[in-house]
Amino acid sequence: MAEDSGQERTEDPTPRRKQQAREKGQVAHSRELNTMLMMLSAGIALLVLGPALVTTLSNLFRQNLHMSRANIFDPGAMIRLFESSMLDALWGLTPFFIVVMVAAVAGPLIMGGINFNTKAIGFKWEKLDPVKGLQRLFAWRGLVELLKTLAKFMMIATIAVTFLYHQLDQYLTLAHEPIKMALAHTMHLLLRGFLIIASSLILLAAVDVPFQLWDHNRQLKMTFQEIRDENKENEGNPEVRGRVRRLQKEMAQRRMMTEVPNADVVVTNPEHYAVALKYDPETMPAPVLLAKGADLMAIQIRNIAREHNVMILEAPPLARALHHTTEIDAEIPAGLYLAVAQVLAYVFQLKRAGKSRGRTQGYGPGKPHRMNNLPIPDDMQFDS
Repeated sequence: MAEDSGQERTEDPTPRRKQQAREKGQVAHSRELNTMLMMLSAGIALLVLGPALVTTLSNLFRQNLHMSRANIFDPGAMIRLFESSMLDALWGLTPFFIVVMVAAVAGPLIMGGINFNTKAIGFKWEKLDPVKGLQRLFAWRGLVELLKTLAKFMMIATIAVTFLYHQLDQYLTLAHEPIKMALAHTMHLLLRGFLIIASSLILLAAVDVPFQLWDHNRQLKMTFQEIRDENKENEGNPEVRGRVRRLQKEMAQRRMMTEVPNADVVVTNPEHYAVALKYDPETMPAPVLLAKGADLMAIQIRNIAREHNVMILEAPPLARALHHTTEIDAEIPAGLYLAVAQVLAYVFQLKRAGKSRGRTQGYGPGKPHRMNNLPIPDDMQFDS
């Protein structure tokens, strides 16, 4: 879509885009980092494990070159000797292999973790297309890889020639040393040269790793349209979301209306706002707002209250404060405790008086009560 719309990829990739690329096997990787780590670890391992490894291999050669007459004429002796030698050699080389394997795994971990994906190694016909192959070869990324290869070759060749030039005298004197000493000296020179060449790859890796991370992020960049499409997929169609919100609001309102008959009092503005309060001293730490509404919703709350004989009390400042500061099914704020306590005390007093006379005094249509001068904090005073 981005190519068709002509938009440029200028936006950083989203987490979902990165995850999708990872699932397809597209992760940042640096060959130079992997090569450098493996060569350095191999050189250090040979430097540390070299004497033990040479001893192990020397013993194997000695054992295999000194065979008894019985073993020479025994058809199964060669097989047994071969199996034993292979196991001994493998056991001696295992520490070296472990070090190299750890280095091979460390490279991808440094670049962002190991990612195995069958899609990346799957067969694709376009890989056999010679035209696309030439396009990849002469693309700017192919040119960069070519320049890197040439730079690596020139640097390694220069370092190797320089090292050999400065060590030429030592190589020439090897012919005058005893065989055992000459072999040990040769191994030492080769190992030192190997470590120097491997260390030179640190410079290439230091340049290649940031480039690979930048290039990987560049390939995953997105257009504004792609980001909008992704947000639409994640959040759904705006019209659908709006309808869901409307349905949720309607359900919440219906559920709220069913709680009005359980209220102890409905406090009104008297026309614009209405809030229904409930308080049970035995189960509630503070009064709870069961329902609230403005305009038409306030009228419905008052009508339901009248139908179920719930007291309606006019207290405009308190009604506005409760409507603006308290959510449905939430306890009232502490600043309104005193005002609501006076209202509830008045309501409960009327209830007790009505019961003592055998009727529900003060309830029913056409008889709203009114309370003035309730203590409302200044920060909870609302004009509308």
